[in-house]
Amino acid sequence: MSPSRDNVRVRGEFHVECFRPFKPEGNLSHDGNGQLVWEEKVHNIITTEGVQHILNTVLAGSSQIGSWHCALVESNTTPAAAMTYQVPTFTETTSYDEATRPVYNEAAATTGGTVTNSANKGVFTISATKTMFGAALLGGGTAPAVKAGTSSGGVLLCMAQFSGSRDVVDNDVVNLTYSFSAADDGV
Repeated sequence: MSPSRDNVRVRGEFHVECFRPFKPEGNLSHDGNGQLVWEEKVHNIITTEGVQHILNTVLAGSSQIGSWHCALVESNTTPAAAMTYQVPTFTETTSYDEATRPVYNEAAATTGGTVTNSANKGVFTISATKTMFGAALLGGGTAPAVKAGTSSGGVLLCMAQFSGSRDVVDNDVVNLTYSFSAADDGV
């Protein structure tokens, strides 16, 4: 008789698209009407803080976080499990027109075990020439919505580093989709 194994596979992926307004109008709607300048699909690390939050919320009865927020990273920082919301070790960009971090507005989990915001992407209207290196998802605490704010009680769920540097300029629109899936590993 084979030993019983209960393994679960979890994974997250950021899909980030940068659109530049067509000239001469300079108008670009948030649905991506413009020229696609670059696109990145990258898997992330789930931080230790993120794993603890998931386990404590699902199994230990801790309070869930009401809203998660999207972030873009402008420092060339390698993701690490030890990163936290309070001390992320990366520099989050604040160079976008929106007053607060975009909300991660996810749909309910699919029967395939995926949660995503693909129907309502996080939108950043860039306000300066910058170089982006990654993305993150965070929430909780008393300042999750403000740009680059940290506070006690917040959780850095995950962070990903792009395959290389990605340039943005004023009025570019960056759309961020995050998908998180969990399933039995089939073993």
